[in-house]
Amino acid sequence: MSALSDNLVTFAILAYLVAMISHAVEYALGNARTRVAAAPARELVGAGVGGAGGVSAPPAAPVPPSAAAERSARRARLGGLVAVGATVLAAVLHLAALVTRGIAADRMPWGNMYEFVLTVTFIGVAAWLVVLWKRPSLRKLGLFLTLVMVLLVATAELVLYVPIVPLVPALNSYWFVIHVSTIVFASGIFLLGVVPAVGYLMRSGYEQGKRSFPYTLAKRLPGAVGLERLTFALHAFAFPIFTFAVIAGAIWAEAAWGRPWGWDPKETWAFISWVVYAGYLHARATPSVKRNVATWIAVLGFLTMLMNLFGVNIFFTGLHSYGGLD
Repeated sequence: MSALSDNLVTFAILAYLVAMISHAVEYALGNARTRVAAAPARELVGAGVGGAGGVSAPPAAPVPPSAAAERSARRARLGGLVAVGATVLAAVLHLAALVTRGIAADRMPWGNMYEFVLTVTFIGVAAWLVVLWKRPSLRKLGLFLTLVMVLLVATAELVLYVPIVPLVPALNSYWFVIHVSTIVFASGIFLLGVVPAVGYLMRSGYEQGKRSFPYTLAKRLPGAVGLERLTFALHAFAFPIFTFAVIAGAIWAEAAWGRPWGWDPKETWAFISWVVYAGYLHARATPSVKRNVATWIAVLGFLTMLMNLFGVNIFFTGLHSYGGLD
């Protein structure tokens, strides 16, 4: 089962890569349909226009789109459909890898950094598919989401991988399922939430006339207003779950170590993340705070989550040192 799980992760990475490339094809050709639909009509004007007896010819029929434009539009549509199909396939393989890993370990597959990253990324892509099902117009955002999936899942497989080992004694508790599952779920939604956040910052700049890098990357993204609303909706959904996870962790710490809070490095960074995300939601609800300023706070919040996941596990030692890395 362990070997099967490893192979499934590899296949999932390949499927995410295919999805990313297909999204890139759609992204590159994404305005072909607009060019076809907006092909200008030519108007024939009589030779005597401007004179007293000038007669204008009636408007000519719209010029049919060129064959090249039609091919570009078809390729863009095909690229988008292949991208969505490959993302669904990758998510199924990703889930199968987690299930087989859990069966092989005879526990929930959240015992180390490798398993944690795999689970968080799966939650992120599963949530993305739900969003895409409800709002297909956001499909081009999938290019950036699949890029994140390729980078994180490949990092987990190539850098963070560890063989299956039993849980450390401190994790053998029913709180392991309660606390870690909610942290994983909230982290996965925050992971998805940072994608439209960054997209909004680029798109809003592009709509304001900025044509330098990276704003030009947002040329074919959905409108800035929709991206900002999606960013807020995802963070507003994830924050209460994250809050419960932090509280559950404190209760578990009281039962395991005799104190609910000890400013362990991971506890400290969890608190920092909570404060930053609370600050984002407060700023978003404050009319005097510009939306791009609030969105930058959301991006900062995700950076603190990355610090808690990677930085604390790699560079710090504490009661939460369960990363599994040597």
